Amino acid sequence: MVHHIGLYKLKPGVTPEETEEMMMNARMQLLKIDEVLSIKCGKRVDPKMPWPFFIAIDFESMDKQAIFREDPIYIKFVEEVIKPKTSEYLGLDYEMDPGKDVNLS
Repeated sequence: MVHHIGLYKLKPGVTPEETEEMMMNARMQLLKIDEVLSIKCGKRVDPKMPWPFFIAIDFESMDKQAIFREDPIYIKFVEEVIKPKTSEYLGLDYEMDPGKDVNLS
């Protein structure tokens, strides 16, 4: 299993209400994609933390994650929800099965 974490910096002027809307849209839209096993998203607790918003998604494999990235729902979500409100992105992927070769998952 692959766990993807996307960390985002928000553009100046993005309100707490808009951040809440991003969280709601992430759950509503991305869970429609078959390759997504689970999704979590949230906003920072500590205002000094440099990444105020995150989305974490679990996939069965790297192949499923690749299919997800090409899905029209995901592409539309990025274009309409993420890009207008974020200025920077850091993506992290982790293999969650002990002893498994990530290249073969």
